[in-house]
Amino acid sequence: MSVVASRASAFGDADDQRSPRLTIGEVLAVLRDDFPDVTISKIRYLETEDLVHPERTPSGYRKFSAADVARLRYVLTAQRDHYLPLRVIKEHLEAIDRGEPLPGAPPAPPAVEGGERPAASLLPDEFARTAGLEPQQLADCVQFGLLATDADGRHPAADLPIARAAAGLARHGIEPRHLRVYQNGAEREAGLVEQLVAPVLRARSEEARTRATEKLRELAALSAQLHGALLEARLRDLLRP
Repeated sequence: MSVVASRASAFGDADDQRSPRLTIGEVLAVLRDDFPDVTISKIRYLETEDLVHPERTPSGYRKFSAADVARLRYVLTAQRDHYLPLRVIKEHLEAIDRGEPLPGAPPAPPAVEGGERPAASLLPDEFARTAGLEPQQLADCVQFGLLATDADGRHPAADLPIARAAAGLARHGIEPRHLRVYQNGAEREAGLVEQLVAPVLRARSEEARTRATEKLRELAALSAQLHGALLEARLRDLLRP
């Protein structure tokens, strides 16, 4: 199976992949409702990182098919909802292109068109039910700073991983009030990472900000990896005779 055909099997049919139809500005307009922070520079950067492959007109203009847009949605969703660095997302896309199982548990490829998109935010009762939290546990998570609501009193869907982790820990007797230590640690780690990227994030160049944003995600992933490894090492110590 060719690369184009295998890509098409996950992100659209082959004819769609070979028939570009949107300019980069039109793609931006399509994506912005779901990804308000996306920019033309971001889309160009994803292309330079070999994550999307628009065709070019004879004069050099990019033309994106619906399958290309679906591929961009996959990348942006994986970054926003799963905090995956581009290196990992690229591995997932390469596995999809080859028709192989995805490493880890990434988000499913989005449909090219049709079907309902997941809500960006949820009412408290729906959020609690989706996360597996009791209403009082959700209220406690908010009280102790683990979760927050927007101006409309809704919870961002992107916070569901936090809520689900809190629900799982609660089943083991670790209540939200005990989790402040995690929040404090995360705030300290975020402060350290911020010091490394803040000067670049203040740059006027959109390309510089895009690269800084990706560096931020990479550092966040490495910090999470280190935290997990240190915790596992400490727990191994507890099990030693």
